[in-house]
Amino acid sequence: MPAGYWCPVLHAHLPYVRHPEYPEFLEEDWFFEALSETYVPLVRVLDGLLQDGVEYRLTLTLSPPLLSMMQDDLLVGRYHRYLDRLVDLSHREVERTQAHDHRFAEVARFYAHEFADIRRIFRQTYSSDLVRAFRKHRDAGKLEIITCGATHGFLPLMETVPQAVRAQVQVAVRHYRKVLGRDPAGIWLPECGYYP
Repeated sequence: MPAGYWCPVLHAHLPYVRHPEYPEFLEEDWFFEALSETYVPLVRVLDGLLQDGVEYRLTLTLSPPLLSMMQDDLLVGRYHRYLDRLVDLSHREVERTQAHDHRFAEVARFYAHEFADIRRIFRQTYSSDLVRAFRKHRDAGKLEIITCGATHGFLPLMETVPQAVRAQVQVAVRHYRKVLGRDPAGIWLPECGYYP
């Protein structure tokens, strides 16, 4: 008999950022960095586990703001440009380090490969739809996707306004149902904030 089980729960959330009034906006770059450094690499690992037949179970929160940004056409288009610039820069850095600074040539090649692979997974494998990627793993029975408060509001601070707490949960559940096609099996309390 096993001594116990390890039940990892990953929490994925970013504040909602979208600034169509500017051609580029710093906070949108934070979202693009999270896609490139966390969410696409996570999908790549999950794809590998599924392809190799590894038995695993994982729970992942995808907050409503994050899901919304992942499906926003403006942000997806800007992410394409962001990826193209990264790939271009990494190729130029490979050329530069090979010609002038051999100490960093290997790391430059690593990043050129990494960014190209992230772009391939995002564009070609999942047609720019990371929600589809996570849904695939949920539907395979490997990934339990749960929701979070609608705006990631700290619920104990809303205790004096119970309607606000209910709204955080109800809006999150409706959004989950709309985006992922079923009710969530659970909810992550924003900032682990609990009150009786």
